[in-house]
Amino acid sequence: MDAIAIAPVLLVVLFAFLGLGVWVAISLLAVGFVALAGFTNTPPGLILANQVWSNMASWTLTALPLFIWMGEILFRSRVSSDLFKGLSPWLHWFPGQLLHVNVVGSGIFAAFSGSSSATCAMVGKVSLPELEHRNYPLKLAIGSLAGSSTLGLLIPPSIIMIVYGVASDVSIARLFVAGILPGLMLMAIFSSYIAIWSLTHRDSLPRETERTTLVERLVLGRHMLPAISLIVIVIGSIYGGIATPTEAAALGVMGALALAALSGLLSWSAFWDGLMGAMLTSTMILFIVAGAAFLTAGLGFTGVPRAIVIWVSSMEVSATGLLIILTLVFLVLGCFIDGISIVVLTAAVLLPVVQAAGIDLLWFGIYLVLVVELSMITPPVGFNLFILQGLTGLPIGKIAMATMPFFLLMILAVALLILFPQIVTFLPSLM
Repeated sequence: MDAIAIAPVLLVVLFAFLGLGVWVAISLLAVGFVALAGFTNTPPGLILANQVWSNMASWTLTALPLFIWMGEILFRSRVSSDLFKGLSPWLHWFPGQLLHVNVVGSGIFAAFSGSSSATCAMVGKVSLPELEHRNYPLKLAIGSLAGSSTLGLLIPPSIIMIVYGVASDVSIARLFVAGILPGLMLMAIFSSYIAIWSLTHRDSLPRETERTTLVERLVLGRHMLPAISLIVIVIGSIYGGIATPTEAAALGVMGALALAALSGLLSWSAFWDGLMGAMLTSTMILFIVAGAAFLTAGLGFTGVPRAIVIWVSSMEVSATGLLIILTLVFLVLGCFIDGISIVVLTAAVLLPVVQAAGIDLLWFGIYLVLVVELSMITPPVGFNLFILQGLTGLPIGKIAMATMPFFLLMILAVALLILFPQIVTFLPSLM
């Protein structure tokens, strides 16, 4: 069978497995087996053993469980409540007032957890009850948290960037640095929207009467120092070339343990729960990576990636046109598959196509992460929507409607990255 004709067959097989509720990792392994056994003479067992071992025995991947563990430790400390205390006095003067806590808090927690879902849960547990108690519009509070929590995938250290870096052989340190400006840009877009909405809906917001002096703000701001210090140590060590991402992750774990100990919450039970949580999440992700590695090898033997590159090249689609098409494809996939699965599932086929179109893989990694963030707030499988449903008790449809403005703002951010790629490439060019 012609290589280009094999692709839709394998795609049908994949969605058949996923539609039956089979785990993503097992579905990827099954499609890889079908590709090798059905369309080549290569023994699947030998390829499976080689690919799984070579991809799992990676020093780069050791940063993944360490960053996840750091987030799990901080999730069980009181860093989130301390951060709210430190941030609140500084936001009263800005239109939208405490609604910006969701944006700024998510940006800071993103630098801890590397996970969108963890960021949503950590910030939401503290901010939503407080905002509701102060009579802020619940719809805007939910929407701003849903959108802002996706920063967990973009602001370093990002778990999904590690997965993409391994799949594409792009420096993880450079990916981390490249995500800083887009992350800050997205925070600015969200805060600008909240400010504009607040100025045009003044009657819908409570009148905050609490006023603090500069000295009082500085005193309350001390609650943020532990969090900011840990961010500076972890990200600064990578950016300054002092530590590799794996070494920085180890520093982050030690710093998180120290913060938990100082907060008086580092019990044996909390330590064990954090370790088990990190192990379960890491195992799930690495299982998906192993399945994707096997599928990648299977596709390579069938010649599908090369055939798709030749086919796309023959269409003479511009780089911008290709990105628009890919954005639409990713939005559809995001309705059914989680972000990490999208990355590992599409990397084997798309990376050769992207390279052939002359698109920088570093830039494409940040673009991909930003587009994948959208899958966190798109029904029916948007993980952040389910977390918010658990926090608020509202129907998933109502939560999805509340997130719509921020979904559109993220589309705007994708367009800005395409129009101004320097947003991504500027900081890495200084390294």
